[in-house]
Amino acid sequence: MTYEDILKELKNKQYRPVYYLMGEESYYIDLIADYIAAHVLTDDEKEFNQTIVYGPDTDMANIVNAAKRYPMMAEHQVVIVKEAQALRGLDELSYYLRKPQPTTILVFCHKHGSLDRRKKIAAEIEKNGILFESKKMKESQLPAFITSYIKRRKLDIEPKAVSMLADFVGTDLSRLAGEIEKLIITLPKKQTRITPAQIEQNIGVSKDYNNFELRAALVEKDILKANRIVKYFEENPKTNPIQMTLSLLFSFFSNLMLAYYAPDKSEQGIASFLGLKSPWQSREYMLAMRRYSGVKTMQIIGEIRYADAASKGVGNSSASNSDILRELVFKILH
Repeated sequence: MTYEDILKELKNKQYRPVYYLMGEESYYIDLIADYIAAHVLTDDEKEFNQTIVYGPDTDMANIVNAAKRYPMMAEHQVVIVKEAQALRGLDELSYYLRKPQPTTILVFCHKHGSLDRRKKIAAEIEKNGILFESKKMKESQLPAFITSYIKRRKLDIEPKAVSMLADFVGTDLSRLAGEIEKLIITLPKKQTRITPAQIEQNIGVSKDYNNFELRAALVEKDILKANRIVKYFEENPKTNPIQMTLSLLFSFFSNLMLAYYAPDKSEQGIASFLGLKSPWQSREYMLAMRRYSGVKTMQIIGEIRYADAASKGVGNSSASNSDILRELVFKILH
């Protein structure tokens, strides 16, 4: 089941005896667990019927004992186990799952990893409840996540602003959601569209000098603009770390290499081939394919790898990160 499916069930008051929420992406784990904690019980019911424990501080025997209790003056009780990845004796849960307490909602939050699905306990959880894996989001999926999040808040966002947010924050969805909420709070009255200028004012990303604009300058082969951005990065190293820039460039040129093999070179065809959520995201790739050959793209990917190693001190004893980036931009453009 997807997290949307799980939330839909919860909103319809369809509860499962056990929810095992696991994975590298903590955002959806927190989203589901927080919804259960906030909405299953009333505030008065929570005092006696909602228990939150932490994996390092307890064991399965204590959790099972808590789960077997009957609710007091309520239809359900909720037991939430946070940091379940540190829990001892998980296999003991199988005894409880043979006859789970129908009035208990037992929730495990297992972050930064996943339960081995080959284990018997994984099959037993899936048979009796929900075994949900929250996978790390790919960079190509970030624009769709941002746009969807903002639409749910009945607002809009400019495409450039989407790219700025995705490039600056990356795939940490909890942080990304926090930055979006900050933008929503600071929206002027009667304004329903988030702009690049707003991101510059409230998050600290320059609307003219950022990784998104550097990538655009390289695609356009605008030498002057690219070097202005590199100079700005040199003067503001804390807000523009080289690793973030190299990661974005590597992702773009790797996708560009794949785009050459797309059977359909239209916007929709390339978007589908690269797994992009919106055809407009493929426009930069189509433009870049007219500027860079496949051979040149392969050379650029090699240069980015070399720059990444040099930025970590491999084969480099004196060049600064600014020098490394400036040299890389020169080699991409020439």
